[in-house]
Amino acid sequence: MHFAFDPDQEMFRRELASFAEKQLAPHYRSDDRAGRMRPELPRQMASVGLTGLRVPERFGGQDADAVTTGMAAEEISRADINACYILLVAALNSDILVGNASEEQLARWLPPIADGSAMSALVLTEPEHGSDAANLALRAVPEGSGWRLVGEKTSISMGMLADTGVVFARTGGPGARGVSAFYVDLHDERIARTALDDHGGRAIGRASLHFDGVPVGADELIGQEGAGFVSVMQGFDYSRAVIGLMCVGLAEAALDDALEYARTREAFGGPIGRNQGVAFPLVEQATRLAGARHICYEALWRKDQGLEHSVAANMAKWFAPKTAGEVVHQALLTFGHAGWGSDSPQGQRLRDVMAFEIADGTAQVAKLVVARHLLGRKFAPE
Repeated sequence: MHFAFDPDQEMFRRELASFAEKQLAPHYRSDDRAGRMRPELPRQMASVGLTGLRVPERFGGQDADAVTTGMAAEEISRADINACYILLVAALNSDILVGNASEEQLARWLPPIADGSAMSALVLTEPEHGSDAANLALRAVPEGSGWRLVGEKTSISMGMLADTGVVFARTGGPGARGVSAFYVDLHDERIARTALDDHGGRAIGRASLHFDGVPVGADELIGQEGAGFVSVMQGFDYSRAVIGLMCVGLAEAALDDALEYARTREAFGGPIGRNQGVAFPLVEQATRLAGARHICYEALWRKDQGLEHSVAANMAKWFAPKTAGEVVHQALLTFGHAGWGSDSPQGQRLRDVMAFEIADGTAQVAKLVVARHLLGRKFAPE
């Protein structure tokens, strides 16, 4: 077993750390206050390869493995977890497309993702179908050789900003096998967008998208008709570990700040870190965070090795966001009254990381996947 990045990964990590410190960290809090993404951000992310990590080289991408993608997410999220949404969705959608689209489709769709000229969204969740995504209701109504999309999606990350989207719609009967995936131009005039007002992730934002007869052709169908739900679930088995490392990166930054404060803040005649009541809670959180990090990287390593990785990825999905939230909470408490003011980043970190206890599958959904593996489907919750 080898618990380190290889030389090329470590070099890339250092490059990303420098980029994040200079280009992302200074804007983390101001972007939250403004409630919008800086328009130059996608191109900046693309300039260091972050939007093309999972895009094959022949289409302008990095063709990075899963571990490298997770490493990038962790490093970027130390500085700005909201900017990392761009990396996350680009990687997830690229995986879905590479695994299901034709070569001609890939040649049209992937280069703009890789170069940052087109931001892509994952358009799955609906008002009445979040965790129960297999029963989604947005319809693809047959028309000629194609379809028209009719219905509503909601809670779409980057929904007000995205240029294109992998949209899941019902082309067949009930259940997962009736769902197909389409690659859709979200600037179509028959799509109306409504911004949501959120506690965290405000620089990226979420939106509801209303599809009023949006035409899609056979050349916009991703893979086979009826295979859409399977494709996104396979993508989630990978992206859930990446999300875990986003949360880990944010929590590492919060913990680093708390440790430094414990070294420099003096009370009762010395640094507060000399007090067990300050030091030991930070030790406990550092230990839990290390455990979460290992689960995430194990899932990604297993994917790279062609091994079953769904269980580890779902363990990462419920455990890492929850652990990261607890780490940030303890970091905030370490600062005492100084951590409670809006001039401290800890409050924003707590708001931002909580979103990932919901996004891409709740803890209950992730635990259900793991329970069915541990107990056997016959003996696990349905």
